[in-house]
Amino acid sequence: MANYEFPTEVIELPSKGKVYPESNPLSNGRVEIKYMTAKEEDILASQNLIKKGVVLDKLFESVVIDKDINIDDIVIGDKNAILLATRILGYGAQYEVEINDPFSGEQQRTTIDLAKIQTKEVDESILSRDNIYEYELPKAKKKIKFRLLTHKDEKDITAEIQAIQRLQKGKSEVSSDVTTRLKYMIQEVDGNGDRGFINKFVVNGLLALDTRSLRSFIKNISPDMDMKFDFTSDITGDTEALDIPFGIGFFYPSE
Repeated sequence: MANYEFPTEVIELPSKGKVYPESNPLSNGRVEIKYMTAKEEDILASQNLIKKGVVLDKLFESVVIDKDINIDDIVIGDKNAILLATRILGYGAQYEVEINDPFSGEQQRTTIDLAKIQTKEVDESILSRDNIYEYELPKAKKKIKFRLLTHKDEKDITAEIQAIQRLQKGKSEVSSDVTTRLKYMIQEVDGNGDRGFINKFVVNGLLALDTRSLRSFIKNISPDMDMKFDFTSDITGDTEALDIPFGIGFFYPSE
């Protein structure tokens, strides 16, 4: 690793590098990141970046320091691991947050120990260095090829959804998040890789049952961090595994 004027840390990627070509520096399964400094706090405090919805992207781009790495290539699960490590290195592992108690419906203040978060278990034999995977839709019986989304995909998807929202302002309350993501993921349908054909298929031909099955399959094979914690209700005493809130507030610890 290179010597820098600021402290750094090497972290292990959930994918272990197995979703990148061997020529890609990410294929070794590790990445070096910097500890947050005043520069990163400036990013987090930028109202312009917050308003645009890109503040966490800019933070992510700032902490990955190896110039040989194209950060656009990093798959979302690995990106989540980098952001999690950045938060722990910057502000510690204790995360105080307001949670809606699913048992009582009341808001409850709780502290999550981020150091307990583990890498999600996936079947590593499925992972492909060309990031292309096959799946047969159970209802339509069509064979599709898809890829796991990357940092670049996520930026492009956000920009496209925002553009659609601007065009449809006041005309539609229906979100296009699911269809837009699927359009970026799916590369072929029964051997047809034409983008126009794929986009039409996603909107008009992808049955709800098949959509649910596909999304479940993608989630199961995607390397990532297991962003859940055991929540215990102060009112009822019941316990349930809940998703850890992972947004801008993740990087604003209580004073």
